[in-house]
Amino acid sequence: MKKIYLISLCFILIGSHVDAQQFEVNFNTNLRQDSFTGQVLLYMSKVNTSPKDIAVGLELTPVFRVSVTDLKPGEAVRFDDHAISYPVALSNIERGTYYVQAVFDLNLGDGNIGSGTGNLYSEPVRVEIDKAFLKVIQIEATKSVKPIRMYETDYLKEFKVQSPLLSAFHNTAIFVNAAVSLPKDYYKQPDKTYPVIFSIFGFGANYKLYSGHNTFLEQLGDQPTIVIYLDGNCPEGHSTYANSDVNGPWGDALVKEFIPALQKTYRTNGAFLLHGHSSGGWTSLWLQVNYPKTFVGAWASAPDQVDFRNYQDVNIYDADNIYYNSKGQSRPLFTIAGRFPVTFSKDFYQTEDVIYRGSQLHAFDAVFGGYDTDGKRIRLVDDATGKINKNAIPLWKRYDLSILLRNHWDSLKKDLNGKIRISVGTSDNIFLNRSVALLEKEMNALKAQMEFSYVSGDHFTLFTDEYKQAGTDFLVQCYQNWLQENP
Repeated sequence: MKKIYLISLCFILIGSHVDAQQFEVNFNTNLRQDSFTGQVLLYMSKVNTSPKDIAVGLELTPVFRVSVTDLKPGEAVRFDDHAISYPVALSNIERGTYYVQAVFDLNLGDGNIGSGTGNLYSEPVRVEIDKAFLKVIQIEATKSVKPIRMYETDYLKEFKVQSPLLSAFHNTAIFVNAAVSLPKDYYKQPDKTYPVIFSIFGFGANYKLYSGHNTFLEQLGDQPTIVIYLDGNCPEGHSTYANSDVNGPWGDALVKEFIPALQKTYRTNGAFLLHGHSSGGWTSLWLQVNYPKTFVGAWASAPDQVDFRNYQDVNIYDADNIYYNSKGQSRPLFTIAGRFPVTFSKDFYQTEDVIYRGSQLHAFDAVFGGYDTDGKRIRLVDDATGKINKNAIPLWKRYDLSILLRNHWDSLKKDLNGKIRISVGTSDNIFLNRSVALLEKEMNALKAQMEFSYVSGDHFTLFTDEYKQAGTDFLVQCYQNWLQENP
């Protein structure tokens, strides 16, 4: 009898522990009158006083997600051990003092959930997670994220073009948005036309905040330019302006809809050049390779993986697991100087499993992946185990730039020779220099006229004055070549 009593007591204590550290989250009735259906996220951090704004995957703090249907204003959704969680269930997180925020994701178009326009969120609350297992902490969303304001001037304008292609794909109005930076003599010389440089930001950027910063692109030698600032922001993260099974036809929308509208509005001379860094670097290459007659030159800086034989230092065609190598050792995903691990793949992917959209790895999945016959997403990696999904490989191969160039070089070389420059740091934090080296070897074998440059620095420190000058000199040469062909 005593034994049965002790066993029963253990189950009671275990049950109490499972229900420990619960949060009840609601949104203020003055904030929204309609019911809410969607995903609710709870962000916690011991050091970040605004935890909803964490750098997903780099700040490894507890995050939780619950799906709700028809949640009325004032009603609460409960976060307990049933929530999707990282790194552990709510009852097992480390004790201590945390800053906590909740976000109701309306998914209105922005990639980042924490800063997505229209999303409802709570002010940060400082709470103590202790052994008071029956305590329920109340969190109320009282604010909504306001749209980022675009500060226009006489020479910096916002330009938005509704895309029939993307709108039809998503069955809602979708715009291709950009900022237009005009030359200082644009209004003084009303008959003059100008070449255009598309400056494409990397993952997480926003054209409203960063437009006008790349002043080194405002001149091609003595020729002033119109600079178009793109950022590729979309609900899944970064569209990379590629036609995608998930994101829709972003490349065609840019080339077939945005550029014609741009030509009607601003005085362009028909020369379109590309520059981008990181995801923007990959975008510039993708656009140049897929629309070689539209663009006259591309300078890609530290582009995302251009050869999937090195995707985050993993050959996805041969490897079975992205979390662990053949010796069972954890694979780093982000490093210092390409050598010292900061974040491992497992932590990055499993954080993104909670932050279910708009994050970096999910952005790759959306661009390169697709759907099965039942309409379910085909992802490259199983978040729980790290196992590589071989069914995703044929989909991803379509976006392997190295394969694309190798297989189609005979038909592409006439329009691409001399039009591509790729530069990267020798200590890239995400091993991107190794992927570039694989592509260079393939292009050298084909005797392709393509520039490759490796400089001291990592993903963020390579932008010296010399680095920028070499890149712009290349674009100047591309423009001069275009002038000779288009006198």
